[in-house]
Amino acid sequence: MTELNQELEKLDLKKSSKGSLSQSEHAKDQRSLATSNEHVGMHSSHIQPTEDIFNANDPRLKEDVIAIILQYLQDEGYHLSHSVLYDETNVKWKEREERTLEIKRLKKSILDGDWPEVEKLCTKPLVKNHRSFLYSVYKQQYLEYLEKREIQKAFTFLNKRLKPLEHFQTKPNEFKDMCYLLTAKSIHEAPSFKHWEGIMASRESLVDQLNTILEFETADRAGNRHIPPDRLLTLLRQAVAYQIEFSRYHPKIAPTVNTLLDDYSGFVIPNAVRATLKGHQGNVKCIEFIGEEGKKVVSGSSDNTLRLWETETGRCLDVFESHRSRIWDLSSTRQGDFVASASGDATVKIWNLKSKKAVSTLTGHSGDVYSVKYHPDENHLVTGGYDKTVRLFDVNTGSIVKTFPGHQLAVTKTIFNPLGNLIISSSKDNTIKFWDIVSGLCIRTISSHLGEVTSVEMNASGTLLLSSSKDNSNRLWDVRMVRPIRKLKGHQNTSKNFIRSSFASHQLIVGGSEDGIVYIWDQETGEVLQKLRGHSGVVYDVAWNPKQGMLASCSDDQTAKIWWYDDKVPLDV
Repeated sequence: MTELNQELEKLDLKKSSKGSLSQSEHAKDQRSLATSNEHVGMHSSHIQPTEDIFNANDPRLKEDVIAIILQYLQDEGYHLSHSVLYDETNVKWKEREERTLEIKRLKKSILDGDWPEVEKLCTKPLVKNHRSFLYSVYKQQYLEYLEKREIQKAFTFLNKRLKPLEHFQTKPNEFKDMCYLLTAKSIHEAPSFKHWEGIMASRESLVDQLNTILEFETADRAGNRHIPPDRLLTLLRQAVAYQIEFSRYHPKIAPTVNTLLDDYSGFVIPNAVRATLKGHQGNVKCIEFIGEEGKKVVSGSSDNTLRLWETETGRCLDVFESHRSRIWDLSSTRQGDFVASASGDATVKIWNLKSKKAVSTLTGHSGDVYSVKYHPDENHLVTGGYDKTVRLFDVNTGSIVKTFPGHQLAVTKTIFNPLGNLIISSSKDNTIKFWDIVSGLCIRTISSHLGEVTSVEMNASGTLLLSSSKDNSNRLWDVRMVRPIRKLKGHQNTSKNFIRSSFASHQLIVGGSEDGIVYIWDQETGEVLQKLRGHSGVVYDVAWNPKQGMLASCSDDQTAKIWWYDDKVPLDV
């Protein structure tokens, strides 16, 4: 971490006092930072868009990226992949091999004193433009003529070869001393050559000089410049260090990052109410953070409205009125520009949050629509409801693409797997079904619950399934083996309400309960880690946003709440 911190200091991003701040003080400091960063084009995640830093289409930068990848493949021993990539980037192996052979031949010729061959190779692109090296080669030949007392050859060589390159002499009087050597008895008599080590030692020194030239020449070649060791890993460490430094909850001890597929987000278990969202005139059935950034949160209520709230302050920004019955479920796009709402009026409405209008109404269900979820491609929605069917809608046309019949009672929740090729649905008939989107067939049914299944959720990798049921348990399933892993208990879920649960960051599971408490479980052990008290009625739904490090919950008490970490408040288990 030392070199990373140094890098941050160079960027003037670190604050020396930050390490001594409490979590809540640092969070306040980061919120101020986030506000100021909005004026310089930074996201709320505090990571500046790369297009503001460099142009990713710059050919030179593209070459850099390829070079760094090549280095990593070479270092890790992926030689075949390295060769293929090297070839695909139009760097011809033949040219490199010829160059390597020429270098070997030149070195051997110098050591063997084969000067005609040396001069021939010096006309190649290899060292053609390195006139100073050519001067050193000629100087070596000249001194060897003198050493062998071939004075006439030396004199001719001096005038023909060395005189034109006189300005490349390495010492002020070197050429003058070479002229003097024509009449001297020994090479050591000239001041510039008093340390002359003899023919073989000088040839070896000339080879060393060649190696040095080649190193610099290789570093200067376009597309084949010198790359610092472990460049890819260094850049990744710097990127993660930057994310850590500007996370909402700054760690007091440097954390261990186990994945590079997601941005680092400082995590602590929420333990206090950040804001209470008041305004709904009926119980609040569902809640969701808007988009990946989670700066806003939307709630749906039995008062037939959706409300949009500011996450940080809890202020109500907009009220969306158009449904003729209660709102059961919500789903938003990744960018947070559209929200879909499922209602008891048998419709799903798609809202444009910028224009604050419903841009589409999807019909087809014959009864309450209990669930709605965007497909990963965001061009489709899956819904489920009282009419026992699962339906796939085309968002752009509003038409029903496919209907999936098979449940014996109302469908309570519908989701997609991360790949988007399966629909998973839960039902009041105590089952969970897996549907193949292409064929429309039910390919798997889980019927182990002893009560109505009120919700299903899948983790980001698609390996685990979480279900909530009126048998008073949340269950974790291994999707590949279709077997239960563990039960999560402690909450209450037995009444007519839809109590839902979901995955949260860092191996946690969060969920509502009839006792008005938000429960947080450890995914690995099934133990209750935290109980969040504050609602005075049934908690129906809980949502987690990693970018904000906050939980949102909604309740029968007509409120929603935002929860965060306050280091002054102890954990409640």
